[in-house]
Amino acid sequence: MSLNKSMHPRNRYKDKPPDFAYLASKYPEFKEHVHTNLNGRAVLNFKEPEAVRALTCTLLKEDFGLSIEIPLERLIPTVPLRLNYIHWVEDLIDGQKQLRRGIDIGTGASCIYPLLGASMNGWFFLATEVDDICFDYATRNVEQNNLSDLVKVVKVPQKTLLMDALKEETEIVYDFCMCNPPFFANQLEAKGVNSRNARRPPPSSVNTGGVTEIMAEGGELEFVKRIIHDSLQLKKRLRWYSCMLGKKCSLAPLKEELRKQGVPKVTHTEFCQGRTMRWALAWSFYNDVTVPSPPSKKRKLDRARKPLSFSLPHLALKELQVKARSLGCTGRNPLEAITTLVEKALTELRVLHKRVLCREQEKRLLLTAVENTWVHGRQKRREQMRQLRELPRAHQNATAIPSVIQKEQEDSTQESSDQQLSVDPIGNSVPFVEREVTNTPGVVEQDLSEKVICDDVEMLPGGSAAETCSIKNADDAIAEKTSKQPRSPGSVEHFLFKCLLNVLHEESDVLVEMHWVEGQNKDLMNQLCTFLRNTLLKAVAKS
Repeated sequence: MSLNKSMHPRNRYKDKPPDFAYLASKYPEFKEHVHTNLNGRAVLNFKEPEAVRALTCTLLKEDFGLSIEIPLERLIPTVPLRLNYIHWVEDLIDGQKQLRRGIDIGTGASCIYPLLGASMNGWFFLATEVDDICFDYATRNVEQNNLSDLVKVVKVPQKTLLMDALKEETEIVYDFCMCNPPFFANQLEAKGVNSRNARRPPPSSVNTGGVTEIMAEGGELEFVKRIIHDSLQLKKRLRWYSCMLGKKCSLAPLKEELRKQGVPKVTHTEFCQGRTMRWALAWSFYNDVTVPSPPSKKRKLDRARKPLSFSLPHLALKELQVKARSLGCTGRNPLEAITTLVEKALTELRVLHKRVLCREQEKRLLLTAVENTWVHGRQKRREQMRQLRELPRAHQNATAIPSVIQKEQEDSTQESSDQQLSVDPIGNSVPFVEREVTNTPGVVEQDLSEKVICDDVEMLPGGSAAETCSIKNADDAIAEKTSKQPRSPGSVEHFLFKCLLNVLHEESDVLVEMHWVEGQNKDLMNQLCTFLRNTLLKAVAKS
């Protein structure tokens, strides 16, 4: 879900995201990386480093008049995120158009913060860099944009932060410093091993950058602590110290460290853009500085209330309507067709649902999920089948008797077994009689294509008659348990969550929205939303 609405209010991309189609028509080098999706919209593959670099260079050229070069083996910055940081620094120093001096710790090959700050606000920058390749590119980018009078790129030794960079400038007071610290402590962490919550999806964009740009001993936590250590010695040489964080969990221990050191002014913020969030921390030893307020809880609540949604393009609606008609849907309205297909999917998932009265140009369902049947469904079915196949063996082991007694009872047992299972003495099934299968609302349709039915007993391929009988008995028990579950969503006492699902028009497309009502875990609703979207799109692909 996009976070653009929570961007900094002055960010030019907040209400007007980049128009890829327009940019592709104007910049041939960018057009090479633009594709058209099923909705007919121009899209970019953010997992391709070349595409990300093309977008960054194009936006800087189009919106800021900056021409830069970035090697693929070094960090490729995203413009909206860097712009958020620049605007927050404007808030910190209380004014963006005055002559200000700043330090960019580890400016990178793009030198993007100094270039943006100098071109937008006329700020003077001291940009430090330890990597030879990054230093060469940064110097060249400053020169080719005619900003050498405002941006000074300096090469500094490894592990240098602020102290060594300011040795020669003992009289100058800087207004701020900014920094993108290396986020990761090692290569495993950079690849997401042991550092990313297992429930989170993988990153939507590629991770680029050199070793010094993305990794440091102790990760971003220890790196920023080193900046704090330098600030305790420099104190009022800078009015504001700041840095950006890639992990929210780094924020609390760093604020605690500043509290222990008696730093008087501390604040933080969030940078929201696209599907990415970053956090920033700032502190000052001046008592007269204006401290921007941290992000309000209201904004977080607004994001939480926003419904999950997905669109079905008009090009796919005809195929979906044909699919719905095969299920008995007689309405010609595409909303009715989509609702019918959604109801079928929910029925197969055993998600309780009922239609709710709403306006004419909309369809609405009240959903109550009692169990999670949409995650790893195939794996669960296979595991259930394996357990059912083992039931007869477990039963035989539990009821085993001495061989002498077993031999005495063999004849009578065999006779009884033959009568009960309708199977001849050598294990061949007698001629079978097919039964008519009816679809019952709320019950998953049975696929009988690979089953042999004999005298009211279903024979599974590779299974004995005894196994088949036990499996059928277990299935009957499950079906009986399921049939006792309440069919009305409102009559359920214990559930995972409840939500409202709306189907409505969005210009020529159809929009499906899911609004949270109550429950235990909103991630489950997100997973169900993804399942329904994929189910509908697969129906289009198969037709």
